[in-house]
Amino acid sequence: MSLPDRLLAEMNKAAKVRDRIKLSTIRLIRSAIKNKEIEKRRPLEDEEILKVISSMIRQREESIQQFRRGGREDLVKKEEAELKILRSFLPEQLSEEQIKKLIDEVLEETKATTFKDMGKVMQTLMPKIAGRADGAKVNKMVREKLSSLEG
Repeated sequence: MSLPDRLLAEMNKAAKVRDRIKLSTIRLIRSAIKNKEIEKRRPLEDEEILKVISSMIRQREESIQQFRRGGREDLVKKEEAELKILRSFLPEQLSEEQIKKLIDEVLEETKATTFKDMGKVMQTLMPKIAGRADGAKVNKMVREKLSSLEG
């Protein structure tokens, strides 16, 4: 089942059982996807939809931090509920070991040995992990690996 079909099915299910948070969150996802499709002037592929959802996850995580600092536990709970629903549409996340293995494979493939090769490595690596790992975390791991190769 494609991701848009799954979103529609889950939205209908949430409407039937009157799950307001799930329903509103899925509507937000579908709206964000629609906006991106209008921007790109074509339907999005599943990989691009995963990027949209990942972006929404990052927004929720930042909001949670801000609300915690502001002492707004009511809003933290709402954002955490949305975050859980958003994550349910992403594929299973890669473990740190799996990410390290992929980094090693890409370093071998691109013959990267210095920081100058960072762009080439990330460009090859990111499509392989799209939606299955946090880009910032992967970037940090690649930097550490490249610095250990240089040193």
